[in-house]
Amino acid sequence: MTAEFFEKYQFKLKTAAELRGLIGSFPRENKVIMCHGVFDVVHPGHVRHLAYAKTKADILIASITADRHIKKGTYRPHVPERLRALNLAAFEMVDYVMIDENAKPLENLQALQPDFFAKGFEYTSGGLPAATQEEADIVESYGGGMIFTPGDIVYSSSRLIELAPPNIQMEKLLTLLHTHNLGFADLRATLDKMRGFRVHVVGDTIVDSYTRTSLIGGQTKTPTFSVLYQGKDDYIGGAGIVAQHLNAAGADVTFSTVLGKDALADFVIDGLKAAGIKVNAITDETRPTTNKNAIIAGGYRLLKVDTLDNRSISEGILEQLTSKITGTETDAVVFSDFRHGIFNHWTVPQLTSAIPHDVYRVADSQVASRWGNITEFKNFDLVTPNEREARFALGDQDSTVGALASALVSANACKLLILKLGDRGAFVSRPKAGTEDEGNYFSVDSFAHNIADAVGAGDALLSYATMAMLATGNEVIAGILGSMAAACECEIDGNVPIRPGDVLARIDQVEKAAGYGG
Repeated sequence: MTAEFFEKYQFKLKTAAELRGLIGSFPRENKVIMCHGVFDVVHPGHVRHLAYAKTKADILIASITADRHIKKGTYRPHVPERLRALNLAAFEMVDYVMIDENAKPLENLQALQPDFFAKGFEYTSGGLPAATQEEADIVESYGGGMIFTPGDIVYSSSRLIELAPPNIQMEKLLTLLHTHNLGFADLRATLDKMRGFRVHVVGDTIVDSYTRTSLIGGQTKTPTFSVLYQGKDDYIGGAGIVAQHLNAAGADVTFSTVLGKDALADFVIDGLKAAGIKVNAITDETRPTTNKNAIIAGGYRLLKVDTLDNRSISEGILEQLTSKITGTETDAVVFSDFRHGIFNHWTVPQLTSAIPHDVYRVADSQVASRWGNITEFKNFDLVTPNEREARFALGDQDSTVGALASALVSANACKLLILKLGDRGAFVSRPKAGTEDEGNYFSVDSFAHNIADAVGAGDALLSYATMAMLATGNEVIAGILGSMAAACECEIDGNVPIRPGDVLARIDQVEKAAGYGG
């Protein structure tokens, strides 16, 4: 797909107000017929439907449902609304395409008053459904007519997609960039702008250990595996790796955390200071430094042994952390919550109220094996939960991703939501740009190819999305660069800070794959 594709058919995309001016009022000399649907994956049934409709009028308008109103399938639509609109516009028989911003086409039917409204055969073969009856009532109220296209061929987009979801990663990315007047050069330029911002990370430190072994065999008397010890690597993880990602991206990082009085605490402090991070380590002698030790054999994780104490921090330590947050001059505060004592429903309000005014506020609550709730972080500029954490927080296992994101934004009043979807990439809800803007959603497919260790990818996404927002304030750039950083982290074993050079190499790779690079 090239820029010429976008420009060639762009002229057919119209708003309802523009169409009203183009087609005039009913009754009119040149007959108008309108089709409406999702058109997620255009198939032969759609083509027959549109072609038949065109034979009944002079002007064919294809109306598509906006992304946020699509309820079929958890991860639908697979094709974003802008690209769906352009796909239909490329058909010669389609004169205009409109993205319907309403949940149903009723308002636009009333506003445009097409001479005919075309529906597929399946909408009448078993009796008129209630929704179709609503549409028919409006069309017939001003003298228009319903037309049901022949049922000689009927395909279901949903059934086709269930067989094999479309692989359109590149088309989605290029459409997203084009829609927002962005290019790969803007992504590269953002990496250059990241340097020098002050970021204060507050959160739970984890030392992730990888104990590597080889499998000897099983016991004959008990179901016990025997392994041969080969070595052990320790990595600074949790909020500590978030601080390292931000530092690697160019930020001037201050890190406030709570550690035990033990050798792992020294490992964390020495490692972060060596990287150039200012460390406010509050020692709690009553708890160990959190350690998660994965026993690995032949590349498979056999067992994970955790050493931790998830009790809430004491009131005294809470006061110390509050003082650090209030007294640190910064451009952004990142709350990195792993539910190991610092954040809970008791401490979050006090810690949040300590954030200075006019500081960019970011929160992430990772609760893979614990209890937590991202909605406790109210009115933040950016939150980055994964799908499971969002569903848990809202008690919702059924809604589509779009509906889930909308509900989460309403629940915690965040401005920008990046919902992490694992190997499906990320779903982004951006804020309204003005009173006339309803905000919108977009998805970014995963850029990862050879996954070595997916743990920690979300930390890289959080860090680069934060830096991109500080550098540009552009949610699209933040979503893309965050996803690219996550992909880089996925392809490395262990917690390793992602550097701008890593992300730059991924941009080059994607641009070349898109046919834009050399």
